[in-house]
Amino acid sequence: MNGEGRALFGRMEANPVIAAIRREGDVEAALLSSVGTVFLLNADIFNLAQLTERFREAGKDVLVHMDFLEGIGRDAKAVRYLAEVIRPSGILTTKSQHVKVAQEYGIFVIQRFFLIDNQSFDMALRTVHSAKPDMVELMPALMPAVIRRFTQAVSTPVIAGGLISTKEEILDILKAGAVGASTSNPDLWAV
Repeated sequence: MNGEGRALFGRMEANPVIAAIRREGDVEAALLSSVGTVFLLNADIFNLAQLTERFREAGKDVLVHMDFLEGIGRDAKAVRYLAEVIRPSGILTTKSQHVKVAQEYGIFVIQRFFLIDNQSFDMALRTVHSAKPDMVELMPALMPAVIRRFTQAVSTPVIAGGLISTKEEILDILKAGAVGASTSNPDLWAV
């Protein structure tokens, strides 16, 4: 993790609730909220630069989910375009090849894993050890025991997201060892 990545990690750790923006209607709520980090889960070639700049001007770190980005390819050139033109704080992806390319361009990268059974848990551990993302997001978030096991098995910082609906669930996720919790529920952005 480079110096910029460590700073982003520090800000995320200090303000662990992450706004996951799925709908354009939630942009204003996220801009006005106290969250310091935003995940753009629904951006496209027409609104990406403008959204990124608005969040940056509001003093928020913005990470773009590569896998959901519309109108831009999902290859190495797309990662390069983000790094050189859009310049978000980082990217999210489920793909190890995006992790490697993002690191080549100095972009902070969070690799997202869906844990549905022991096999996916073991595969995620192997992938983290080989791809070495800057951070990991585990989904769904409502599995504190699994989060605890995972954080004990890797040195990579972990966040968790998905299915979060209460402040207590966020607190349980943080107590389990995650440094942050991403949620698309605007009511929880002030937690």
